[in-house]
Amino acid sequence: MILRDEAAARDFCASQTDQAGLARLDRLASLLRAENCEQNLIAKVTEDILWLRHFADSAQLLVHVPRETGVWLDLGTGAGFPGLVIAALRPETPVILVESRRRRADWLMRVIADLGLSHARIEAQRLEKVETIQANVISARAFAPLDKLVRLSGRFSTRDTTWLLPKGRSARQEVAALPAKVSALFHVEQSLTDDEAGIIVGKGRPEVA
Repeated sequence: MILRDEAAARDFCASQTDQAGLARLDRLASLLRAENCEQNLIAKVTEDILWLRHFADSAQLLVHVPRETGVWLDLGTGAGFPGLVIAALRPETPVILVESRRRRADWLMRVIADLGLSHARIEAQRLEKVETIQANVISARAFAPLDKLVRLSGRFSTRDTTWLLPKGRSARQEVAALPAKVSALFHVEQSLTDDEAGIIVGKGRPEVA
């Protein structure tokens, strides 16, 4: 199943939450479009396909984890994708969003307060400076090439950690380029929002030099 339009994307998001969660996404959409006039959070051309390009693209990661999960660590969250969307859909899940750009981090903090997401927080610094925690889920969208991402973030993982890394056409090539012992932890799932995109899904703690 590939989601083709805004209506299908909104319906998919609705399937992953309740009416309150959907209302939070509606509010997030308004806040995002308003702030996009002040700072470049998303490409202008994607404002009209916000649900498909950003919300459903983030929400599809929930398919790969159980309803009850622990700490979700989102790397280089930018405008809040996927971490802020996950927090809005599943407000009971502890979500930590890492975003080093101060202006974006400040906006994310305001949105978290506006949406009442008491279990979400921002780490407004580079990942290298974030205190090590054990994450149940690690996600990242356009944060870094896979080999670098694994090197930087492996310390947050355990053998039970799930990795959810949306990628474009390069997904399989990036997995194949890893050392064999590391690549064995990962596989690629089809994206629900783009025929040509994949999601790198992993389980465990990569051992890298």
